[in-house]
Amino acid sequence: MTEPAVFAPGLFSGRTALVSGGGTGIGLATARELGGLGARVAVAGRTVETLEKAVAELRRDGIDALAHPVNIRREDEVAALFAALGERFGGIDILVNNAGGQFAAAPLDISANGFRAVVDLNLNGTWHMTRAFAAAAVAAGRGGKVVNIVLSLFNGLPQMVHAGAARAGVINMTKSLAVAWGRHGITVNAVAPGTIDTAALAQYDQAALQADVRRLPIKRMGGAREVALAVAYLASPAADYVTGTTLIVDGGEHLMGAVPEA
Repeated sequence: MTEPAVFAPGLFSGRTALVSGGGTGIGLATARELGGLGARVAVAGRTVETLEKAVAELRRDGIDALAHPVNIRREDEVAALFAALGERFGGIDILVNNAGGQFAAAPLDISANGFRAVVDLNLNGTWHMTRAFAAAAVAAGRGGKVVNIVLSLFNGLPQMVHAGAARAGVINMTKSLAVAWGRHGITVNAVAPGTIDTAALAQYDQAALQADVRRLPIKRMGGAREVALAVAYLASPAADYVTGTTLIVDGGEHLMGAVPEA
C-alpha cells in the first residue's frame, strides 16, 4: 500500500542526498522518502549486496538512486566516496548519517575493544562523513543539510553504555558544528529514534522489548518511515532556521525514566 504524502511533491527536486547505512531499516526508509520527494539518492554502506538490493527497490519506485560501498571508520574510504559522488553529481546537498551499530551487554561484560569499536563506528565514523561533506560544501561555496541519526538514550540504559556515550558525543558534535558552520549555510541537526520496528531489533531480547513498549506513552513501536519523515523535515526548507537541535522520535520514551539493569 502506498503511504500517504506528507510533504509537497518535488520538495527535493534538483537535490542530491547521501544516506549512510542506507541499505536497510531507517536508512532505506529515509532514502525512499527523500527520493520520493524528488532527490537523487546515494546509499552507502559496507555490504555491496545489501546496497544493490536497496537501489533496485528504490529504482522500482521511480527514484534516481545509486549505491556506493564505504566503511565510514576509514577516512580514506570516506574521502573516496565524496570524490566519486562529487564527480558524479557535482556535490551533495543533504547528508544523513545513519550508519552505526551497537550490541546489548551489561557494562562489566563490555570489553575495551568492544567499547572502542562502537565509539569508532558511531562517533568517529559520523565525524569522518560530516567533515568530508562540509569541506566539499565550503570549498564549493554551497550550503547544505546534515542530519545525524542518534539514539533516544537520554535517561540512561546500562546495556547500551557504549552506544550512549558515542551518540552523546554525536549530539554535542551536532551542536558544535552547527555553530561552526552556520555562516557557510550548513545546518547540522540530529534525530533520536526510540524503539523502531526494523529487522535490527531481532538481535535483542524480545520479551524485554515488549516490556519497554508497554512503558511508552504511545503504546507501540515506531515505524521507520516516522523517523524518515523527521529527517525530511530537517532536510527541507521548513527547517532552514533550525540548527544544532535533536528531534526526539521515541513515542515519549525519554519521559519515562531510566531502565534499571536486570
